[in-house]
Amino acid sequence: MLTTKGDLLTVDVSERTATRTSIDDLLSAYIGGRGVATRLAYDRIPFDADPLGPENRVYLSTGPFQTSQMSFTGRMNATGLSPLTNGLLSANAGGFLSRHFSATGAPCVEIVGESDELLAIHVTDDGVEFEAVPELAGATVPETSAVMDERHGLGGEHLVTVGPAGENLVRYACLMTSNSRAFGRGGLGAVLGAKRVKTISFDGDAELAVSGLNEETASEIHGDAATSDSMMKRQGTTSGVDVKNELFSLPTKYFERMDFDEGVEGINGAAVESKKYKRGTCSMCAFACKLPTRDESRGVETEGPEYETVFSFGSNLLVDDIVDVMQSNELCDRYGLDTISAGVTVGAYLAAEDRFGDVELIHDLVERIAHREDEVGDLLAEGVDRIHEELGVENWTSKGLEFPGHDGRVLHGRGLGYATANRGADHMYSKIHNLEYDGEVDPEGLDGKAPIVATLEDLKAVNDSAVICKFSRSFMTEERYASLFDVDYDELLEIGERVVTLERAFNNRRGFDRADDALPYDLPGFDAALDEYYDVRGWTTRGVVPDDVLGAVLDA
Repeated sequence: MLTTKGDLLTVDVSERTATRTSIDDLLSAYIGGRGVATRLAYDRIPFDADPLGPENRVYLSTGPFQTSQMSFTGRMNATGLSPLTNGLLSANAGGFLSRHFSATGAPCVEIVGESDELLAIHVTDDGVEFEAVPELAGATVPETSAVMDERHGLGGEHLVTVGPAGENLVRYACLMTSNSRAFGRGGLGAVLGAKRVKTISFDGDAELAVSGLNEETASEIHGDAATSDSMMKRQGTTSGVDVKNELFSLPTKYFERMDFDEGVEGINGAAVESKKYKRGTCSMCAFACKLPTRDESRGVETEGPEYETVFSFGSNLLVDDIVDVMQSNELCDRYGLDTISAGVTVGAYLAAEDRFGDVELIHDLVERIAHREDEVGDLLAEGVDRIHEELGVENWTSKGLEFPGHDGRVLHGRGLGYATANRGADHMYSKIHNLEYDGEVDPEGLDGKAPIVATLEDLKAVNDSAVICKFSRSFMTEERYASLFDVDYDELLEIGERVVTLERAFNNRRGFDRADDALPYDLPGFDAALDEYYDVRGWTTRGVVPDDVLGAVLDA
């Protein structure tokens, strides 16, 4: 089987120390990335830890494929206890960081403690250095990158950075890399901000010790990515905006409606493509689906927006000008905010105030949220789950995480997947909506969908551990998975199942159970499908991992 060997690098920002510990056994059992980080978090973060306290930990990790030349591998994982959901959560980001991270020789870096001053941390294959950076307090992500580049020759592609939102403990603040790529969901930027870490750089000349990688299959996938004529190469994830609006759902006006017929042409894939000025990609990837966009007349330049931002700052706010959405996207990147949670939270406020379509107010609110400025900015920085009653609006979250733009009221398997996902309302956790969009699975009804959701959750956990981009779906057959990892496909899924089970077990110990696997709308057959899902997993009808199941996972 494909294996990695290496050490966990623990960086204690309270004591300014760095230590290495062999984790070869965990790398063998969990591949890397999200898998290894989840096991370490389960073992090392107290179950009663405060997400914004010194006992929480942030894990940055990569996998064996970051040593390859294969497309879809320019990604990184981050794991920690979420200040938004209050549960264990992993997020990943693309860009160009993963190869620099791998060059330090550490497959996983653990940030612990809490500094007494704002820090930049520099990780290389030679060691770790701590730099006090009080002058960077309040600096934006690009400003921080510019300073690190000037001082150390390390630009944004070497950095994991917290913007003002993270410093101000906005509950959905991101970790940012390459200036515009986000470890987007769940507020891990606030966790690093609470530790008073402004940025972490990675650089070196080491190589991760990886064996068993099938280079022939990796080369085939890379070649297919290079020659693909996918519309995503032109329009990214926005290529499906029109189809979703016409046939499925484009959530509109804070989820009140399911179409944006009057404004969709202003924010669809063609609108985004009209502003795209060059190709964009991640490290080593020939698929090149990113969207560097620019509007010279208004002086707006950003990367994106992708579909989720078109929904969250476009249709859901009744905004029909792609340049306005681009500006919202750029502000979130600059300040380090998850565009989904930020846009949905702004939408909740617009619904309460009946101010939909007010672009000036929208951009002002993003600024105020990032800085927790005045009573409104401070309130909205808490996220919809904590403020919906005060605003008098519906709570469009699951487990405290704001909903994306793939609507479970239409895509019923997607709805079930939102409820079961340990991260909450996260469309990337199982991605069952792809099957429903493509017609491989009937969007309506839940019969037979629980096993599909569970299997897809396991597979996506494998991707996040490897780390392989989920946009590789069209290129990754069961045979190719088995060949790449040099292991039976079902055995791979068992590894993914371990990761999902450990996440659930951790959250169970924080009080999560069936009551949290909930949606703000009714789906026919939902309770029966949830029972079936728990049965497939071997969990109790309360959604709790039994001791024997957990024991088998911990002993694997």
